[in-house]
Amino acid sequence: MNVKRVLLTVVLAVSILVCAGGLRADERLSRIDPRDFELGILLGEPTGLSAKLWTTWNMAIDFGAAWSFQDDGHFHIHADYLFHNFDLIEVDSGSLPVYFGIGGRVRLQDEDSRAGIRIAVGLEYILQNHPASVFLEIAPIVDIAPETEVDVNGGLGVRYIF
Repeated sequence: MNVKRVLLTVVLAVSILVCAGGLRADERLSRIDPRDFELGILLGEPTGLSAKLWTTWNMAIDFGAAWSFQDDGHFHIHADYLFHNFDLIEVDSGSLPVYFGIGGRVRLQDEDSRAGIRIAVGLEYILQNHPASVFLEIAPIVDIAPETEVDVNGGLGVRYIF
């Protein structure tokens, strides 16, 4: 199985889903403001702090600074540019966008530090009457330095919306 071909297929499929219905604004999106900032925690692999800055009503940049328990432990930082589709899943209260994005990851470990590309895919439930969100994410990673290697991150998190 060619890992690059599989990742490219996943990226293309999710891109089509995210962009297909996510370009129209409606009353459900009035809660998201391009100035909104979210800060919270991510539990999983890795575990640590999670932040998100909304740049438009359906686009955001997320950041993570966390500790990974794999390979004797290491510090992990990442940033992703995310596209949100609020139309794929309808809920009675709040919003449940599907999101997809691409970014970078740096893993800092004594003799095995790495840098790679992340493809983040997830769901974020934005509460209707409270400034908070809960999210579930998976992110395949292709390390490109110092050598090519495939990895995956994922977890469950909660953030407060400022």
